[in-house]
Amino acid sequence: MFKHILVPTDGSEISQKTCARAISFAKEAQARLTFVHVVHESAFDDFSGDLVAFAAPEKIRQTLKNQSRQYLREAEAASDAAGVPCRTLSVSSQKPYQAIIEAAEDEGCDLIFMASHGRQGVGALLLGSETQKVLTHSTIPVLVYRFKPASEDRLA
Repeated sequence: MFKHILVPTDGSEISQKTCARAISFAKEAQARLTFVHVVHESAFDDFSGDLVAFAAPEKIRQTLKNQSRQYLREAEAASDAAGVPCRTLSVSSQKPYQAIIEAAEDEGCDLIFMASHGRQGVGALLLGSETQKVLTHSTIPVLVYRFKPASEDRLA
């Protein structure tokens, strides 16, 4: 049914597990993948104080781009090892959810496969989930992979 799946990644443990599951899903569906990492432009603003005094703004931007490439290389290597065709994209945006949707549209994807960090209650409301924003604004179907941390297993 799905032939081209967009998988956003941020390099976190949750994202890595989601990439692995997306690869498995794509292999079963005989689909191809596009991994995308969004460099949040305001991440640059998060660097303050002494760091900015010692690192030129362009160096910080380059570090973020290098980090993005590394996340995408890891996802690509896992996909290649599984024999699933893929490509990678690194984009910059003030609104990551919007960049994810635009990447899916531009690439002709028919599914967005992304993680949910599982935040609940006030934390989810205040922090605002990129996944929730994609779900709200996307016209492309979104499959949300719910990551269950090991700490939740002990509570059950």
